[in-house]
Amino acid sequence: MITGQEKPADGGADAGGLRLDVWLWAARFYKTRSLAKQAIATGKVEVAGQRAKPSRMLRIGDEVRLSRAQERYDITVLGLSDQRGPASVAQALYRESEASRQQREAAAALRRAERTGYQAPLSKPDKRARRLIQALGDIDAL
Repeated sequence: MITGQEKPADGGADAGGLRLDVWLWAARFYKTRSLAKQAIATGKVEVAGQRAKPSRMLRIGDEVRLSRAQERYDITVLGLSDQRGPASVAQALYRESEASRQQREAAAALRRAERTGYQAPLSKPDKRARRLIQALGDIDAL
């Protein structure tokens, strides 16, 4: 495994690829490698349309589909890196499909629109209000 900032795009000396969990961490999709590994193990990450294992070797040109929270990404691998760098470097490692980006932005706009009617309370409920709220949840308490 090359321990440099980025792997050569032409395949270079180490054309074997890079572990999927390491790449997802380096590309800043997950904050830790163990979170990336857990997402892969639970089936939230697919490579070439099939579920993958964390140790699967990822190569340049692979199609990756991942689900994170309420967002879905369809990406193409453009570069390999085993080190986590700044966001600008991480974004150069992949290209998201236009359809995926539009779906994500539309879903985010819908979530924002659903929150427009929400008004946060001005203060925390006092002891009496908390008891009333708790009683609403427990119908037998009334």
